[in-house]
Amino acid sequence: MKEVFEGSFTQQEPIPEEGIAAALEVMQHGRLHRYNVAEGEAGEAALLEQEFADFTGASYALAVASGGYAMGCALRALGVRPGDKVLSNGFTLAPVPGAIASVNAEPVFVETTENLTIDLGDLAERIRTSQAEVLLLSHMRGHLCDMDALMQICDSSGVRVVEDCAHTMGATWDGTPSGRHGAFGCYSCQTYKHINSGEGGFLVSDDPDLMARAIILSGSYMLFGRHIASPPPEIFESVKWETPNISGRMDNLRAAILRPQLTRLQAQISAWNVRYRTVEDGLRNTPGLTVIDRDPRGAYVGSSIQFRLPQAAAGEIEDFTARCATRGVELKWFGAPEPRAFTSRYDSWRYAGTQRLPRTDRVLHGLIDMRLPLTFSIEDCRVISRIIREEARAILDTAACAG
Repeated sequence: MKEVFEGSFTQQEPIPEEGIAAALEVMQHGRLHRYNVAEGEAGEAALLEQEFADFTGASYALAVASGGYAMGCALRALGVRPGDKVLSNGFTLAPVPGAIASVNAEPVFVETTENLTIDLGDLAERIRTSQAEVLLLSHMRGHLCDMDALMQICDSSGVRVVEDCAHTMGATWDGTPSGRHGAFGCYSCQTYKHINSGEGGFLVSDDPDLMARAIILSGSYMLFGRHIASPPPEIFESVKWETPNISGRMDNLRAAILRPQLTRLQAQISAWNVRYRTVEDGLRNTPGLTVIDRDPRGAYVGSSIQFRLPQAAAGEIEDFTARCATRGVELKWFGAPEPRAFTSRYDSWRYAGTQRLPRTDRVLHGLIDMRLPLTFSIEDCRVISRIIREEARAILDTAACAG
C-alpha cells in the first residue's frame, strides 16, 4: 500500500497565549482603533512598530492593514503617478502587480533566473528601455538575488527600490535584514506568512520624508505624534498639507496578537529551516527533479519549498500533482495555463498588457511550490518528501514504458 500523508497544508500554529491575553485586554477596554489610547498609553500598534523597527534595524516602521497596502503606500510615498512604468519580477504573486495597478502605474516585468530570482542582466536592459524610475522587487518565495549587485544597478541608474518582503521577514542578505536595502521594505502578516494576524503588514524606511508621507497616507490624520518609530514632528510640517489620507491602518487588536509572535520569530525561523532542509534533502538527487540552489550569502526562512520538473510535459506535471494530491500532498504548479486559488502568473494579469518573458516561461513551466507550516513534524516532512520522490520517479517510469 502506498504511503499517504494525512496532515493539513493550511493549518497554522495557534496564536501564543500571551497574544490571546493581550487581545482580550484590548477587547475588554475597547480601544481597538490605533489612535484611541488612554492618557499616557502608547497603544499596541505604536509599540509593535517600535519593536519591528528594532527587529529590522530600521529608523522607522509603520504597521498597516496588509502587505499589499504597504506596497501601494510605498509607491505613493515615492511619488509614482498614473502612467508611470514600474519594474517588477515576472515571477511573483498577484498583490505585487496589483500594488502597481493601484496607483494606475504600468508594470514592466523582468525575467527570472533558474534560481527563481530576478534576472539582473534583463533588469539593467529594461531600466534602459523603459525609463522606469522605481523597482518593486519581489523576494518571491524567499529567494534573494545578489542584493549588492542589484542595488549597484539601480543606484547607478537612479532607480528607487521598494522591497516586497512578504516571504523574507527575518531573512538576511550577507548579514543585512531583508527590506533594508531599498527606500522601503514591505512585509505581510497574512495568515500564511511568518507572523500571523490574518491580515496586516509593515513598511520600514530610513528616509524621514518618505516615512512621514507613508504615515499620513496610511490615515494618521494629524495624530502622527502618537507614533513612536516615526520621524520627528517637524518633518510632517512639510508634507501634511499635500499628502492625501488613503486609510490602511493596523488596529490595536491585530498588533496585540503580533507582538509576542515577533519575539518568537527567530526560534520559528530555525524550526522552519529544519523542516525545509529535511524535505530538500529528501528530494535532492531525485531523477527528473531539480531542487533550487540558494546563494550562501542569503539566509532564508524556509516556510515554503520549490522544485522543478524541467523535462516533464504539461500533461505529466498535471498527472504528477494529481497523484501527489491523492496521497495527501498539496502542490501548486506555476506552469498551469489558468490561475488557481492563490497561484497565478504574469500572463494572467491581463490588466498589465501583453508581455512576453520566454526565460521566465521556461522556468515556470515545471515549477512546483509547496507550503511548509510549522504544524508539520520532522517525520511529516520525511513522509512528504518520500511521496514526492516516488511520484516524480513515476513520471520517468511512465515515459520509459511509453517509449
